[in-house]
Amino acid sequence: MKAAICSQYGPPEVLQLQEVAMPLCKDNEILVKIMATAVNSGDVRVRGLVVSGFLKIVMRLVLGFFKPRRPILGTVYAGIVVETGKNISQFKVDEKVFGITGFKFGTYAEYISVNEKSIVTHMPINASFEAAASLPFGWHTAIHFLERAGIENVKKPKVLIYGSTGSVGVAAVQLANYFNVALTVVCSSEGRELMRNLGVDNVICYDLQDFTQTPQKFDIIFDAVGKTSKPVCKHLLNTGGNFVTVGGLDMATEKVIHLQFIRQLFEKRKCRAIIDRVYPFSDIVAAHAYVDAGRKKGDVVVTMCEIDEVVK
Repeated sequence: MKAAICSQYGPPEVLQLQEVAMPLCKDNEILVKIMATAVNSGDVRVRGLVVSGFLKIVMRLVLGFFKPRRPILGTVYAGIVVETGKNISQFKVDEKVFGITGFKFGTYAEYISVNEKSIVTHMPINASFEAAASLPFGWHTAIHFLERAGIENVKKPKVLIYGSTGSVGVAAVQLANYFNVALTVVCSSEGRELMRNLGVDNVICYDLQDFTQTPQKFDIIFDAVGKTSKPVCKHLLNTGGNFVTVGGLDMATEKVIHLQFIRQLFEKRKCRAIIDRVYPFSDIVAAHAYVDAGRKKGDVVVTMCEIDEVVK
């Protein structure tokens, strides 16, 4: 099978398509033919080891000191079950599934074997492979941090989302709307239309005004891109308010129950896939370069083959 191999940390060009052995399907695993994956901010951070200070040492210890010890990167996938182990009870051959692998990576490949009890479930019945692949990373992260901030514990909380147009940001916006909060977002003026399309009325464009000077106070401030800090935003918090950020040591915890929740929201049309660009697998270097540029709105999806060739 073909896979994108990352043999060293560095720019997008360190990813090279190679032929590698097919993964084996063990007794408690399903073998999935991956139809689509995605390139997220976390993916480019790992590939380029884009962290600073002592976090770089931590990341090297976790991922591999001189190069990724798991050279097939990628953390999200949507595809078709092509084989099941003898102990499998939840999935059948030809069923469509989607999931997230976290630090196990492995989704920049044509096939992957995953444990039945890993973070995998059936795709939303109304989702394309591209849409399904775009959901897990941003939504898992948004769910983790907004739950941690206590979004369910305050009646109609006032919420500020900083960096609302990225993968995590657009998921956080939709999740905040689901919880019926009083929402304000911070993004560039280029993202204003997208925010309007997602039903957000209160938009602060950071290239036109300083969001820290707003007279509003908030119960929750969520930095969805890791580019601000609590000291910068502290004066905007109500008494007892919470600031959370993707830029710290707190890592989003993936749970099957969250993936199932995402599927239910999508099937009820309470959740939309916001896809900026779609690249073929052969252009994965270009996909990483585009995400590196920091201008994407929503998700960048990579298709592993011609989707139209698959019976949907």
